Amino acid sequence: MRKVVRRVQEPTPKFFRKIRNFGLILTGIGGAIVTAPVVLPAVVTTAAGYAALAGAIASIVSQTAVANDRLR
Repeated sequence: MRKVVRRVQEPTPKFFRKIRNFGLILTGIGGAIVTAPVVLPAVVTTAAGYAALAGAIASIVSQTAVANDRLR
C-alpha cells in the first residue's frame, strides 16, 4: 500500500499527464450526458456511460505512471 501512495505522489511524465487530462475531460462529458435532464436515446446514454468509465480508468492508470529512474 505504501508503494502505491508513494507512486501516486511522484511527478507524472508529460505524456501521461496528457492522457490523464483527456480521461478527466472524457469522464466529465460522459457524466454530463448521463445525468442530462432531457430524455436521450438509450444508445447515447449507454455510450456516454462507457466513455465516462473509460475516462476514469485512463485517468487512474496514467496517474500511477512514473519515470523508470524514479522507482529506485
